[in-house]
This record gives sequence, C-alpha cells and structure tokens, in this order.
Amino acid sequence: MGNGKFGGHFYPGLYIFLYGLYQATVVFKAMRANDSPTYLSSLPKNQKSTSKVWKIAFGGWLKIVTGSLLTFYVVFCLDDGMELINKETPPRFMYPQEWQHLTMFILLTLDGCVDVMSKNMLRQRCVALERGSMALGIYVLLLLLLSHVQVSSRVELYVHSLLILVVFLLMLVLTAELWAAGSFRLQLIKNFLFLMMGSWLMNTAFILFRPVSGYPWKDEDVMFATTFFCWHVIINALCLLGVYSLSSSWYHCYSPSLRLMGSKEALYHESSSGTFYRLLQDAEQQDKGDQALLPSKSSPIDRA
Repeated sequence: MGNGKFGGHFYPGLYIFLYGLYQATVVFKAMRANDSPTYLSSLPKNQKSTSKVWKIAFGGWLKIVTGSLLTFYVVFCLDDGMELINKETPPRFMYPQEWQHLTMFILLTLDGCVDVMSKNMLRQRCVALERGSMALGIYVLLLLLLSHVQVSSRVELYVHSLLILVVFLLMLVLTAELWAAGSFRLQLIKNFLFLMMGSWLMNTAFILFRPVSGYPWKDEDVMFATTFFCWHVIINALCLLGVYSLSSSWYHCYSPSLRLMGSKEALYHESSSGTFYRLLQDAEQQDKGDQALLPSKSSPIDRA
C-alpha cells in the first residue's frame, strides 16, 4: 500500500515536470522566432505535411499513454483489487484516495484524446477546445485535492496545502488563457507552475512515504517543508532560465534558415487573414479605379 501511494505521487509528478519542460521549449522557441506557438495550427492542412501534423499531436498522445499507464498502475497496485464498496454490514466505501487517483488519471487520458481529436481529426484545429479541456481538468483536480488529504498528520496536510496553492494558481492562469491565448507571459507562468506542481509532487512522495533519513517526518518539521518549497521555486526558475538559454543558442546557431522560412510564412499568414490583407485589397481596388478613369480622360483626344 505504501509503495502504491508513493507511485501515485512520484510518477504523476515526474510526468507533469517533464511536460512543463517540453512546453517551455516550445514557448521559448516561438519567442525567439517572434511567432505564436499556435501559429502552425492555424494554417490550412494543405500547407502542412503529415509528419508535422503528427509532431504537433505528440503532446496529446503522451497524455493518453501516460494516463493509461498510471490508470493501470493504480488498478493493479492494490493486493485486494480496486473495490468501491466492501461486503460488510453496513457496507463502506473502500480506497478513497486510490479512487481519486484513478479519476485524475482518467481525466488526463481524456484530455489527451481531446488534443488528438483537435489536432488530427478535426478539419481545423480548435485551440479553444484544447485549452478548455485542460482548464476543466485542473478544476476537477482542485476539487479532488481539497478532499484528498486524510488528516493523519500535520506534515501531510501542510505539504498538500502547498500543492493546492500551486494548482489554484494554475487554474487562474488557465482561465485567463482562455481569453488571452496568445500571451507569452501567461504561457511562461503556466509552464513555471507545471514545473512547480511536478517537482513538489515528487518531493511530497519522498516526504510522506520514503523519507531520505529513513524516519517519518514529525509535526515540528513543517517549517522545513516551507523551506524546501521555496527551494523548488528557485530551482524551477533557474530551470526555465536554462531552457531559455539552450533554446536561444540552438535557434541562433542551428536554424538560420528556419528563421527566414518562419518569417515568410508568418507574413503570408498575416497577409491572408489580417489587417495587411485588407490593405492590399484596398490598394488593388484603388488601382482598378484609377485604370477605369484613364479612358474617360483620354477620350476627347482620341476623338480629335
């Protein structure tokens, strides 16, 4: 049972941390290219190869695979099996924390299905659907976490309270992102909170179930949990800075042709759907009007 609870915190935390790193690289590359991370998704499908489409859907498939593996892990980690209600009199609900873990992992799998459907199956990618699905999953996660802690010790309650704080801030950012999808600042804050959520989940697994010292934490050690949480803030901020430095170096050293191609495609996309395209149309109409006036001005000379 202890091993199952350790895995229920460590492995999801590891996935969330790696997901935050992956999203950080995507955002930083887009920032260096002075482009939006969702730019390629708005182009018509006839301008994108099949390989690029499947590359964009990588995150969705990763959610599906990870959510499925974690679901099977929760189901089979219990020796007695996942029972909802026992056969005693009166009957009682069994394994409340494990059922909450199972609900979280099923939500992760469904979120991945929404991503794959939006990026690979719909005629045009629906970014609002993807962001809404992720925000809904965080809403449900926050509700589950509020009742997830069985108050057996002050340490367990406190470390989960810090996790709830991170999830609450992430919920606010995802909600704001529904109306400001192209904001790089919100995306950076979101990736930082994903890193915080993942790293703190992994640390929580060691604090509660596998302490480094080999002895369980006592209630008077709560202050050290706050200290460790602050260290996570600093380390994850430095991690984001490192990812930004590596992405910037890669962009300047290894992709000069991609910069030129990206700028041309961005100009084409902007001219075909934005203000620049309307200005071109107005200029063409003005040229046609000037050409229509030329015969009327030269007609008396022709008659003479």
